[in-house]
Amino acid sequence: MKRSLRLFITGSVQGIFFRQFIKDHADKNSVKGYIRNLEDGRIEIFLEGSGEDVEAMSSICKRGPQHANIRKIEEKPETFQDFKEFKILRI
Repeated sequence: MKRSLRLFITGSVQGIFFRQFIKDHADKNSVKGYIRNLEDGRIEIFLEGSGEDVEAMSSICKRGPQHANIRKIEEKPETFQDFKEFKILRI
């Protein structure tokens, strides 16, 4: 079953290759969507794929790379949008 999930990550996550870390894992786990820095300092991540793959990616996002200091995670289910790849978006 297909699943979509949006995460908002708060903490020391910018400037430590967090976005590339997430993209690399999304590609390995066949998860599509995007990641981007928000102006308020949070990171937004949109994940979609099989329920199992999205759940695995959600766990990876909540852990982050070695130097990440995640203080807060907001998670909400979303409507499946059928993304074709996982992208790092720049604002």
